[in-house]
Amino acid sequence: MENIIEIDGIQVSGDHFIGGKRVSSTERFPNHSPIDGHLIGYVAAGLPEHCNAAIEAAQAAFPAWAALGPDKRREHLHRFADELKAWGEKLARVECEDNGMLYARLKGHQIERCAHNISFFADEALKLKEHRIEGRNAKHHVRFDPAGVCVLITPWNSPMMLTTWKLGPALAAGNTVVIKPPEWAPLTCSMLADVAAAAGMPPGVINVVQGIGATTGAALVADPRVARVSFTGSVPTAKTIAKSTGQNLVPASFELGGKSAFIVLEDADLDRAAQTAALQYRNAGQVCLAGTRILVHSKVADDFVARMQKVVAGLRVGDPRDASTEIGPIIHPRQFDKVAGFVDRARDRGARIVWGGAKHEAGDLYYQPTLISDVDQGDEVVQSEIFGPVLVLQRFDSDDEAASMANGTRYGLAGVVFGSEGRALRVAEQLRTGMVWVNSFFLRDLEAPFGGVRDSGIGREGGQWSFEFFCDMKDVMLPQKPYAPVFAGR
Repeated sequence: MENIIEIDGIQVSGDHFIGGKRVSSTERFPNHSPIDGHLIGYVAAGLPEHCNAAIEAAQAAFPAWAALGPDKRREHLHRFADELKAWGEKLARVECEDNGMLYARLKGHQIERCAHNISFFADEALKLKEHRIEGRNAKHHVRFDPAGVCVLITPWNSPMMLTTWKLGPALAAGNTVVIKPPEWAPLTCSMLADVAAAAGMPPGVINVVQGIGATTGAALVADPRVARVSFTGSVPTAKTIAKSTGQNLVPASFELGGKSAFIVLEDADLDRAAQTAALQYRNAGQVCLAGTRILVHSKVADDFVARMQKVVAGLRVGDPRDASTEIGPIIHPRQFDKVAGFVDRARDRGARIVWGGAKHEAGDLYYQPTLISDVDQGDEVVQSEIFGPVLVLQRFDSDDEAASMANGTRYGLAGVVFGSEGRALRVAEQLRTGMVWVNSFFLRDLEAPFGGVRDSGIGREGGQWSFEFFCDMKDVMLPQKPYAPVFAGR
């Protein structure tokens, strides 16, 4: 009998989805809501036989899906995107309960973005067949051929959106996939398979195997039949995956953590900068792109902090199902303890807690928006990703010092610079990151490359960069003039 979990009257399967069917497991793991800690239900744990069956199903579906070509696949994927919008209310309610993200944000933004992730790449794939190069000796037709079975591993902080962000280009390129959802928030990733089935997606094109990363995830990425692995998550897990994929020479893409700098120059619009800095607490600080190190010019630091404090004081922490809530819970007790531990150790070492620094009265997994100052560049709160509603304040006296401080961690995902445009652009050019926002934050276009440097990842997602990863590229050449074979020296 299928394992059905009910959330607000919405029935969600807790089983795997393999070859177009729900598949149960003799082993399950508990899934709790971060809103109040209640047990949502038990989710199937992927065993070796489930991983094997999912890869076999994806392999069996691959030839026909790849042979459809980008035009026919586009039709399927647009139906998928339309169906996703139709399921929007259900998906938003389930993800809110499962993950703790604000329901208002899910309904008002995330669902539309998820559908766009699918439809955009379906359209973008049509451009691939037009890639030609007129060389001096040959006419080159560069083919983007489907690679095969792709394993997609997504994180718990935005599971549905980040799954579609990988799923769109993987499917549009002609691949079939096995999704491994995050164990702390697996349900909407699994529901995407039902959405695709309702849209008429062929069986085996999308498969979902739920489970723990160390077992289920490890089995999937180590399988030599897998052609690509796309992972978003932590640096230690990426290193483990890299060892497995390296054994089989399987290309892997890693979008990892960040410790991005939010730089406020002396001539910045302080009100706009302070309001934007407060946005770094969004999703309870569980955002890899967030500018968690607030670097402010010494001459304006006190003024900036006072303005930011007024904004933060007005933020409402509470139940993410409430439309007036602006900051929800931390996902899991283990993550909550990690966040609180960073703050407690910083306090013990003499750092100043400017505001926050303790559990919020809203519930067990809610933490006060926090700002820590009086820290050194080598302190762990400056160097390590906290992934909670905790920011660190540092001061600088010159633009070069700001850039040096910003570059002074092992991460390099993103950055934010507020100041006069020319000056801010000069600082942005010095930052060793994959992305920099100038006088703005979180503006994204799917055509643009997304990814980091150093410990923030390997590879880029978005636009053609996604297809370069999910495809095997082939150069088919025709001579520019009549061809005559000639041996060397003749």
